[in-house]
Amino acid sequence: MPRGKYTNHKGRSRRFTSAEELEEQRKKDEYRQRKKERGMESSEEEEEEEDKATDEEGGSDSEESAGEDANKNKGVASLIEISNPNRAPPKAKKVTAISEDAKPELSRREREEIEKQRASAHYHMLHAQGKTAQARADLARLAIIKQQREDAAKRREAEKAEREAAKKDKTAQTQKALGKKT
Repeated sequence: MPRGKYTNHKGRSRRFTSAEELEEQRKKDEYRQRKKERGMESSEEEEEEEDKATDEEGGSDSEESAGEDANKNKGVASLIEISNPNRAPPKAKKVTAISEDAKPELSRREREEIEKQRASAHYHMLHAQGKTAQARADLARLAIIKQQREDAAKRREAEKAEREAAKKDKTAQTQKALGKKT
């Protein structure tokens, strides 16, 4: 991975080599140089020297744990405790601890979506029963419209009865003028 100035990853910050890393690299180089100067040694002696070197660096027998400890304790990173939950590896759950009956935990968005659907269904139920403000306004408007239609129907009936009475009166007058008896 390139270090320093010329990288194409715009979001990343530069990574510089710390003094501890430089010192560790220098020690490894010196060790290799001494090994070359001594020449060929038996494989047993090489293994002993490698074990000594790893003991000096990490303080444990396994090379992996020594490397991890060395990486963890370098520089200022060992002084600062990071509590970012996104960086922490998820803890493995034991099979005995997991219960099959428990509901799966929903994300915030899923919970909000379910709550929105419940609220909408509840509102529609109350609206159908006429208990919401909008339903009451709709029912009042419908009652006004129904009253207006009834008044208009009565008016039309009265006008129709009036027209028929006028028509009968007119025919009666024309018959009377003609001198016919009905």
